[in-house]
Amino acid sequence: MTRDEILKIVKEENVKFFRLQFTDIFGHIKNVAIPLSQLEKALDGMMMFDGSSIHGFVRIQESDMYLRPDYNTFTVLPWRTKDGYSAARIICDIYKSDAQTPFEGCPRLNLKKVLADAKKDGYVMNVGTECEFFFFNLDECGNPTTNTQDVAGYFSVDPEDHGSDCRREIILTLEKMGFEIEASHHEVAEGQHEINFKYSDAITAADNTVTFKWVVKNIAKKFGLYATFLPKPVFGINGSGMHTNQSLFHLDGKNAFFDPSAPMQLSDVAKKYVAGLLKHARSFAAVTNPLVNSYKRLVPGYEAPVYVAWSASNRSALVRIPASRGQSTRCELRCPDPTCNPYLALAMMLNSGLDGVKNNYNPPPTTDVNIYKMSDEDKQAAGILSMPSSLKEALEELKVNELAKSTLGEHIFTKYIEAKEKEWDSFRIYVTNWELENYLSIY
Repeated sequence: MTRDEILKIVKEENVKFFRLQFTDIFGHIKNVAIPLSQLEKALDGMMMFDGSSIHGFVRIQESDMYLRPDYNTFTVLPWRTKDGYSAARIICDIYKSDAQTPFEGCPRLNLKKVLADAKKDGYVMNVGTECEFFFFNLDECGNPTTNTQDVAGYFSVDPEDHGSDCRREIILTLEKMGFEIEASHHEVAEGQHEINFKYSDAITAADNTVTFKWVVKNIAKKFGLYATFLPKPVFGINGSGMHTNQSLFHLDGKNAFFDPSAPMQLSDVAKKYVAGLLKHARSFAAVTNPLVNSYKRLVPGYEAPVYVAWSASNRSALVRIPASRGQSTRCELRCPDPTCNPYLALAMMLNSGLDGVKNNYNPPPTTDVNIYKMSDEDKQAAGILSMPSSLKEALEELKVNELAKSTLGEHIFTKYIEAKEKEWDSFRIYVTNWELENYLSIY
């Protein structure tokens, strides 16, 4: 999209208000709201903000930063039209106070850098994310609960699926914003849903993922519901993942993962990429699964991956190879959850896979049995490791991984670990209801 095209849409849609959006290192959307009078200044990349107020960015003496918009992300917000006036948003990259130097703490620019390095090696990354989420009721004060009237299950239809009307409105809103929706359905747990949109290049996929979560929450609020992407909001039922389908394409547009003459029709590039994912999985978990709560999902029995293995059909494995071939050949990493920062998560996935390609890693044999039913001895004999069981364990793996440090850069790597260690320590010393329920009456 060009500057002139944006100005034409602004006039046609009577857009009066604008949100200049970006994400912090944890993937939280931030924005500066401006009126129409400031639009041209914003399109010139001359809007400033105080970076010292954003967690993980800069110190107060380095606070002045610029927002440089990506014209291709401009879109009118369908739910924000009021009194004949419309609102729009545009996603921005962050530059330092000279307005010329990219800010090393900008997650979006970090992913762009990783993608540029991959392009030098002859590869483009395509990605499709599948974000699961829950609809919960609000209490009488408007606060979120974990209660739902929804009694539906996997692929249920009306009237059991009480969230279908809200889900339909979300889809219509996303389509107005340019998304190509492929499918939507009720998920396994009561109150749980999934909406799938078409894959794209990695930057667009990350932009779409943060936009998707923002839209879901806003439309749910219109229906008097609370939408949450928390990985494990309710004990004893399935949690929410963000299965991430990914592939490498050559610069000529051909899928580098497809080889019609190879076993499973998977090229050597595909197998080595999978090997790289498996090698670094325990280390990038702190990025793909960033919360204390994330590791309540990664447990046996709820369809979430626990073991570092791969398969063409086994959904208990960390990496699955979907059946589609040709240009649709891809691998699906099943551990990420939708609370991750997709810019950082995709950067870690890509460089992990490419590490396998560059260094000729060979994946272990595929695991085509239910790993949950394998004995510890069988898993050990097959060389199958477990994913980290806590955020603390994941952080320890991340801290010693040189690939993670080079992928995220010194600034993001240091700030991210520092914040997550504080988060873990806060959890570690907190007295939970479980402790009171199980210990107080005995001791």
